[in-house]
Parts: sequence; C-alpha cells; structure tokens
Amino acid sequence: MASLAALRAARRAPWRSFSSTARARQQDPPKPPPSVDDSTSALDYKRHQRIRPPPLPAMDLPRARTAEEAVTNILYNTPPPSLQPFKRHILNCLVQNEPGVLSRVSGILAARGFNIDSLVVCRTEIRDLSRMCIVLRGQDGVIEQARRQLEDLVPVWAVLDYTNTRCIERELLLVKVSILGPEYLEEQLQGGPSHEPRRIDQDYPPAPPPPSPKMEREMALAHHFEHSAEPEPAAPALTPSEALRLKHEHMGAIDTLAKQFGATIVDVSENSVILEMTGKTTRVEAFLSLLKPFGVLESARTGLMVMPRTPITRSPEDDDVSAEGGPVDASLLPPG
Repeated sequence: MASLAALRAARRAPWRSFSSTARARQQDPPKPPPSVDDSTSALDYKRHQRIRPPPLPAMDLPRARTAEEAVTNILYNTPPPSLQPFKRHILNCLVQNEPGVLSRVSGILAARGFNIDSLVVCRTEIRDLSRMCIVLRGQDGVIEQARRQLEDLVPVWAVLDYTNTRCIERELLLVKVSILGPEYLEEQLQGGPSHEPRRIDQDYPPAPPPPSPKMEREMALAHHFEHSAEPEPAAPALTPSEALRLKHEHMGAIDTLAKQFGATIVDVSENSVILEMTGKTTRVEAFLSLLKPFGVLESARTGLMVMPRTPITRSPEDDDVSAEGGPVDASLLPPG
C-alpha cells in the first residue's frame, strides 16, 4: 500500500509543478514594448511591417530612333534618354534621432543627382524619432527607387511619398523691408547688418588732398562750359518732419499689404521693419514679389512642411442621395 501511495504521489507531482509554473507565468506583469532609443529598433519595426512593395512605375515606351541615334546606340550601347516629365515630389521620412542620419539621407539623394529644393528636420511627439520633409524634382520611377533605397537605411523607419496625397502645406517667411524707399536701398545694404544708411563720413577711404586754386578754377570753367546748355536741377531738401511723414506712409502701405496676406509685423526699427508670414510656397513667393518695390533687405524661409489631411467618412445615406440626383434635365428648369 505504501509503494502504491508513493507511485500515485510521483505521478501527481509533475502536474502540480506544471500548474504552479503556468500560474506563475500568468501572474507575471506584462513586459513593456522595446524602447526606440536604438537605431536597430527601426530594423525590427520594418521586419514586422514588411510587405511586398508594388512594382516600380513603368517607364515610357521605347520610341523610334533616328539613324544617328541607332548608330550611337550600336557603337556606345547608350539607351535613349527617358521622356518622362520631371515633377515635384514630397518625401516624408521618419528617422531615428541620432547623429549622422541627415548626412546619410542627403548623401543617397546627392549620389543619384537630385537637387533638394527644401529640407526640414524636426522632432516628433516621440522623443527618439525625428521627421524629415524633403522636396525635390524628378521622374516617378527614379524617385521611387530613391525612396526604397532610403527606406533600407538602418536608422530610417519609413519613407512616404506625399506627391499625390491631399496635404496641408505651410512655409514660414521672415523678411526685413526698408521704410525709407527704394532709392536708399543701396546705402542700407552697404551700411552693414544694422542696415542703416551709410553716411558720407563713415567707411570711406580718406579724401585726396585738395587741388591747387589754379586747378580748381580750370575745373570750374570746364564744368560750366560743358553744362552751360543744361538747366540746373533743383535738389529737393526734405525737412525732418517730411522724412518722418514719408516713413509713416511707407509703413502704412507695408502694414496694409501684410494684412492682405495674413502677415504680422514682429519688429519695427528706425529704417526697416521685419514681417512674419506663414502660407503656401506660391503665396510666400507672391508676397515677396509685392514687397520688392519697397526694398527687401533680408529674407529667410524655413522650407515646406507637410501633413496629410484626414479624410471625412461619408454615410451610405449621402451616397444614395448623390446617386438619386443624377444629371439635371434642362427642359424642367424655369425660363431665364
């Protein structure tokens, strides 16, 4: 009986140990997700999210070659140039926030011969990730090859092409405009970083020694003889109050133009103002072209920043209403 009880206890022991181990595993707290402070985390993310990419965009069909092109192709085995148009593409890259990422991304684009129109890098809501918005021009097939090559980099998480996506595009502009008028623009540009009009007694080489009295008389006689038939222009002299009034007129015109474009004046000095504007690239360029007659001293632009729009879901009832409408019969409309 004792041996039978021992045998039963031995048979029950593994099940008890297994149940206690399973119970201990169930009681363990869930482990947090791996941190993204290492560049190799992007490899794990892309390995789990890996799907087979679609084929590259089809290039243009081979065109009929002339005799010269056929001979050149036979001799040098050079294919004819592609006829695909160059379009503006917007690439949005999610990368690891570590040194050297920008140089690697720009190096791949430079190796393919792309000229980057604008490049904006900033941090995201995640501490260890940054976002790059790259604007460049190229053909669809070549851009897609470059996008896939960028996505294969170790610190790059994802690269999205927002070319055909409805997005919100914004660009920040800071511009310093003269309020003295365009005739003082050259003097302000020579005045240095403060853009103050350059005075006669500043930053000029020392004056040459005065000529002798006899030479002065000869030069005066020659000058009067050359300009005797021309009427002497009257040099207008502005009083300080008139100059102040002219500054305020220019200031008011610039302020009115800024309000039309949604810009704000962020700094006012004695001879210039600084304006800040946020808008699309075309609107920024139009604002700059309208400010040029006043005299643009400096301008700085951040480049394009993009965020895709969130689509609005429509209910099936709206689709039914739109389907029932159909084309309008002109004969049922009232006259006029």
